[in-house]
Amino acid sequence: MGQQTNEVKAAASAGARVKKASAAPVLAALALTAAIMAAGYAGLCAWAGSRTTFYPKETISGVNVGGLTVEQAGQVLAGSLPGRTLSVSPIQTAEEEGWLPGAGGASITLGELGYTAERCPGIAQRYFDQQAAAPFLSRGARVLSILTDGGEDGLAPQDRDEAVFQEGVAALAEALALDPADGSFTVLEDEILLTKEANGRSVGQEGLALALESAAASGGTEVWVDVTTQAAQPLSIQAVHEAVSGEMENARYDKETGGILPEKRGASFDTVSAQRLLTAAAPGETVSVPADIQEPEITAEELKSVLFRDLLGECTTHVGGTAARVSNVKLASAAFDGTVMNSGDLFSYNETVGQRTEAKGYKAAPAYVQGETVDEIGGGVCQPSSTLYYACLLSNMEITERYAHRYIPAYITRGMDATVSWGGPDYKFTNNTKYPIKIVAKYDKAYLTVQLWGTKTDDLSVKMTYETLSTTPFEEVEQLDPSLAPGQRQVKVTPYTGYRVKTYRNLFDGSGNLISSDVEDTSDYKHRDRLVLVGPPKEEAPEASGTAPGIPAAPPEQEPAPPSGAQEPSVPATGPAEIPAGPETPVEPAEPPAIVVIPPSEE
Repeated sequence: MGQQTNEVKAAASAGARVKKASAAPVLAALALTAAIMAAGYAGLCAWAGSRTTFYPKETISGVNVGGLTVEQAGQVLAGSLPGRTLSVSPIQTAEEEGWLPGAGGASITLGELGYTAERCPGIAQRYFDQQAAAPFLSRGARVLSILTDGGEDGLAPQDRDEAVFQEGVAALAEALALDPADGSFTVLEDEILLTKEANGRSVGQEGLALALESAAASGGTEVWVDVTTQAAQPLSIQAVHEAVSGEMENARYDKETGGILPEKRGASFDTVSAQRLLTAAAPGETVSVPADIQEPEITAEELKSVLFRDLLGECTTHVGGTAARVSNVKLASAAFDGTVMNSGDLFSYNETVGQRTEAKGYKAAPAYVQGETVDEIGGGVCQPSSTLYYACLLSNMEITERYAHRYIPAYITRGMDATVSWGGPDYKFTNNTKYPIKIVAKYDKAYLTVQLWGTKTDDLSVKMTYETLSTTPFEEVEQLDPSLAPGQRQVKVTPYTGYRVKTYRNLFDGSGNLISSDVEDTSDYKHRDRLVLVGPPKEEAPEASGTAPGIPAAPPEQEPAPPSGAQEPSVPATGPAEIPAGPETPVEPAEPPAIVVIPPSEE
């Protein structure tokens, strides 16, 4: 047993000696190989360090300069790098962000980023210097790396003109940016164009510069950048409806500022259909919606050139009576002087002039109250209203409300007057022209002139005529007054003849031809009897002749007979209508006797 063990040990020892003897050549071979490789690598490094050209397959930003001298490489780079185009696109898409369809990216060349041809020789020199300055042992590794995987050198910040680079980045950011376009609409002849909003975007220059720098270094041509979306204001169909719907309005005068308010077109359209079309539209797309459009006839530009251009009509009346009455006429006419009426406006004399009170400066002057002539605050203001009425007739205005006096006035043609009273009769007319009109009232040397200025669009003119339908003469009534001396007579109430008058508005063309003759109004003027106060009769005295006692009464005063029948129109009236007091209309007494005032009255 022990002997077997010793034999085994002896055999194992012999095997180990055999193994050691066989491993020695292998190690020697490996050492030799390593020595050869080291020598070869050292030779490669020495060869690389001795080169005056770039390593084979060497590239600079994708341009192959392998085997080229620095000068040759500079020329190749100058012919390739500056013209290389970088395509820059946002990471986001137009569909996702609501930009205009097709709103893509932009492009720029390396030359526009400062990598110019003039700098290419320096770029080649810098990279060759890096190759030559590499440590001895790393040169071989660089050569082997290029031969196996290819060599790539990227452009560095020092290879560009920094000022040009920053200018190029700014220009590219601007080219990539989009201004947000709010939704809008346009009204055409028979349609409304709706344009859907399109969002905008902006690009940060810092991030863009880093992306461009990376592409230049790697030799790539595709650049992706992140952008910021700027939301546009969407179009509201309801807002469009509120803006364009409604009645058409012509340009008109602004009474508060004295300027001109712009015109407004009228339109109506189907809002449901419009919303459906707008929702389906792409950002920035314009869709058409059928609409019923009413275009204004008068624009602000047109109105500015013709505003108050023409004298439409005027009337002048003589102002008589007491100083108080004259003062009232001047005060009332000044109250409506300068009044402007846009087309369709209604003028009210009472609303415009206001209540006639002492606080406003009106004085007591003769007026009619319950058929009597008395002094009343504001007496005489019917003359401005009547003068205005006649001017409106000659201007072919639409008369809305007018009342004749109780008794025929002396200062204007019969049938052409308009009585007014606060809380009672009013005078109203409507501006039936397409343009604004202005009322001008002027008092000068006992004459009142009222003019209407506007814009005349035709050659028509108006002449007013009247027809006396009936006449009611006054009578004389005597009333005993014990305070008078026997036989004395005194007129207490002046008389008026009554008339029923029909007026006609006669329209003539520019050649003087009568176009129409229409009844304007019928005026019923009451008659008023003359009231004479008489003293008591004288006592009878015996008379030798035996004749009857008493004194014969004086015959009543008679008015001149007024012309009867309708006045036939002949030619249009020219110039202002000046109406003096005529003999057929007695003038009111300057100082009538005092009577209790019972309103309403005719002022």
